Amino acid sequence: MSEPTGKRHSAQEVAEACASAMWEEDKASQGLGMEIEAIAPGFARLSMTVREDMVNGHNICHGGFIFTLADSTFAFACNYRNFVTVASGGSVDFVAPARLGEILTATGEERTRAGRTGVYDVRVENGEGRLVALFRGRSHQTRNQLVPGLEVGE
Repeated sequence: MSEPTGKRHSAQEVAEACASAMWEEDKASQGLGMEIEAIAPGFARLSMTVREDMVNGHNICHGGFIFTLADSTFAFACNYRNFVTVASGGSVDFVAPARLGEILTATGEERTRAGRTGVYDVRVENGEGRLVALFRGRSHQTRNQLVPGLEVGE
C-alpha cells in the first residue's frame, strides 16, 4: 500500500505503509544488506549478514555496523504513526562479538511514548540467539507526514 486512498486505515496498515515509504529511500540500510523481517506499530525486526567489509582489525564485526543495524531497526519501530520521527539520542552496549558470516537480527520495541517523544529498546542477536548488543533510542516526532494523506482509522 503506497498510495493513499482517502479511506482510514488500521494501525498495522499505516505502519506497513510508513515502513515501505521509508525503505524506498533508505539507501544506507539497503546498501548494508539489511532486510526488514517484521513491522508492527511500535515494533520492527531487521536482519543483516556480517560481510567481509564489516570486519575490523580484531576480526570481528565493527561496532559501528552493529549500531547502524540497531539504529535502523529503531527508526522503523518508531515511524509507524505516519509522522516523520527522528532520533534525539541513542546509546549501545556491546555484549558479545559478531563474526564474519553471522546473520544478526535486531528486534526493536517501543517502551514508552508521550506526546511527540518516545523510548525504544533494540536487542541485536546472532543466529544462535546469543545477545550481541543492547541499544536504547530516544525519538522525536515531527509534524511532517511520511505518506501524505494516509489516515489512521483507530
